[in-house]
Amino acid sequence: MRPSAGLTFGGRYQLQSRIAIGGMGEVWQATDQVIGRTVAIKILKDEYLGDPAFLERFRTEARHAALVNHEGIANVFDYGEEDGSAFLVMELVPGEALSSILEREGHLSADRTLDIVAQTASALQAAHAAGLVHRDIKPGNLLITPEGRVKITDFGIARVADQVPLTATGQVMGTVQYLSPEQASGHPASPATDIYSLGIVAYECVAGRRPFTGESQVAIAMAQINEAPPELPGTVPEPVRNLIMASIAKNPSDRPASAAHLARAAQSLRRGDVASAAAAVPAVLGGATLTAATQLMPSGAAAPTSATTLYPTVSALATSDSPAARAEAARQTKKRSPWTIPLIVLIVLLVGALAWAIISQFVGGGTPEPTATETSHSPVATPTDSPSPTADSGLINPNDYVGLSQADATAKLNSNGWHNVTADTSKHATDADSVGQVYDIDPTQQVPFDLQVTLYVYGSLVQPSAPAAAPTVQSMSPNGPPATPGTQITFAFGNDSCPSNQTLTGRRLYVNGTQVQQVDGSTPTAQWTASSSNAGSTVTVTYSIQCANANWSAQSPALSVPVQSASQPTQTPTAPPAGEGGGTDGGTSGTAATKP
Repeated sequence: MRPSAGLTFGGRYQLQSRIAIGGMGEVWQATDQVIGRTVAIKILKDEYLGDPAFLERFRTEARHAALVNHEGIANVFDYGEEDGSAFLVMELVPGEALSSILEREGHLSADRTLDIVAQTASALQAAHAAGLVHRDIKPGNLLITPEGRVKITDFGIARVADQVPLTATGQVMGTVQYLSPEQASGHPASPATDIYSLGIVAYECVAGRRPFTGESQVAIAMAQINEAPPELPGTVPEPVRNLIMASIAKNPSDRPASAAHLARAAQSLRRGDVASAAAAVPAVLGGATLTAATQLMPSGAAAPTSATTLYPTVSALATSDSPAARAEAARQTKKRSPWTIPLIVLIVLLVGALAWAIISQFVGGGTPEPTATETSHSPVATPTDSPSPTADSGLINPNDYVGLSQADATAKLNSNGWHNVTADTSKHATDADSVGQVYDIDPTQQVPFDLQVTLYVYGSLVQPSAPAAAPTVQSMSPNGPPATPGTQITFAFGNDSCPSNQTLTGRRLYVNGTQVQQVDGSTPTAQWTASSSNAGSTVTVTYSIQCANANWSAQSPALSVPVQSASQPTQTPTAPPAGEGGGTDGGTSGTAATKP
C-alpha cells in the first residue's frame, strides 16, 4: 500500500504530509485520531515488503527503540503491519538533522560540538546499559531541536549484544564514513563502536570535514583501518582536540572507557574543568601531566584550593607545549618577576608605618611630630619611570555582541583590544531585519587579545522560487463564466512554500503584467473585476509570493482568461503546461496559449 495524504494506518494514524524518504522507508507526519497526538510514522518501502530480511530489520528497529527510555532517544509508540505494509509510529521531533546544520553552517564551535557530544553520549550510555549498540551514529541520525536538545533516531541496524546477527557473515552494517575500524574489518560491534562513530561526528563538527575520504566505499573503509586522521585545526582547544582524537583511536581499548565517561569529559570541558575531564578520560591531557596542563591559568586568578582546577572557558584552553602557550608563559614570567619582591617590601613597610602611627597616637597622647610623618612616608615612594604590568587578555561576553550589526560588533571588539576579527555569514537570515546581524561569537570568556575572534552573522535572505503553477479561477460573479465586463473573478493560489525557515508573508496578483491586488500570506485568493476595455480580449493572470516580509519571487506561469462581449461564443480560461509561462516580479508575464 503506497502512502499518501489522508490514508489511515492501523485504524488510527492518518497521514498528513511526508517529512523525508530514507533508505528503508518513508517518514510521514500523521495524527493519532484516538488521542489527537501528532506523531511521525515510518512506513517500509513497498519494494522491501517481499524481503524477509528487511521486514525483520524493520521489526527489530521497533523492538530495539522500545528497549530504551531516555530523553535523548526518539520514543517509539506503536508498530503494525497492515495490507502488506509495515509501519512504525514514533515521537515527532521538531528540529532538523545535524547533517543539515553542518551543510548550512559548515562547522560548529568547540562548545556547541561538546554539547552535542555530551548529550549523544549520555543517550548512548542508556542504550549500551540495555545491551544495545546503535552501529550507525552519524549526523543524519542526530536530530537537533530548536532548544538545542539532541535526539538519536534510526535503530534499524542496531544490535543487542546477545542476539543472532541479521546479516550474513562478513557483511558490514553502518555508514562507511563513520564506520569504526573493527566494523570495517568485519568484527562484532561493541559500545566502543558507537564512541568511535560519535568521535568522527565531533571531528566533522569542529573541522567542517570528515577525517577519512576516498574514491569508493572500500577506499574509505581501508582508510578507517589503516590511516591516521589529519590534524584538527589549531583553533580547536588542545583538550578538546585530545578528547576527539581519543574517541577515534584505532584500538577500542584506547577510546573512552564508556559513553558515560565521554559524556562527563565533554561536560567538564564545557565548564573549563580540565582536571575533571581528565579524570573521566585521561587522554584529554595528551602527553602532559595534570600540573603542566593546568598552569595556563589567566593572570589574577585565585590559586586552586582543591585538586580540580577550573578554567574560564573551553575556548580559552591551550596546550602547554604549543608556541602560543610558551609565549603566554614567557609574558606571565616577564610580568611577575620584576615586581614580586618590591611589592612585598612595600606592603611590609606600609603595615609597619601604620602600626607605628597608631602606637604613637595612643602612647604620646598627641599628634605625631612632622618628622615622624616624614619618616613614615619616605619608604612608601615608588619608582615612576618603570612601566606597570599590562593585561594581554580580556573578557568576551556574548550578550555584549549578539544582536549588533557586523560592523558595530567588529568596531566594539577592536576598541576592546581584539583586532583579529573574522565573520562567518554562511547561515542565511530568516527575515529582513536579521540580515547582517550577529547571532553568535567564538571564543568567549577570557580570550587573549592576539587570538582570532569569529563573529557568526546572518547572511542574505534566500530568494524564493516562482510559484510552480498558474492561479486558477475559483468563481465569477455576478455572472459567468464566461467573464464579461463587470464580472468579478476570484482567483485561487497554489500551495506555495518559502525557503527553509522563511515564512510566507504575502502574494501579489497581476493581470497583463500589472499588479492589481496584494494580500497577506494566509489569504488563499484574490479578486479582479473585468472592465469594458477588456471586452473581446484575453487577459493573462499571474501571481508572485513574498517571503520573510522582504523577498518577492518571480511571477508564476500565466492563466489565460477570455473576457467576452455578449455576442461572443463561450471561451474557457486556460493555463499553460507545467514549466511554461511566467514572468518576473513587476514585469510582463510570459505568453500563454488560449483556446479559440
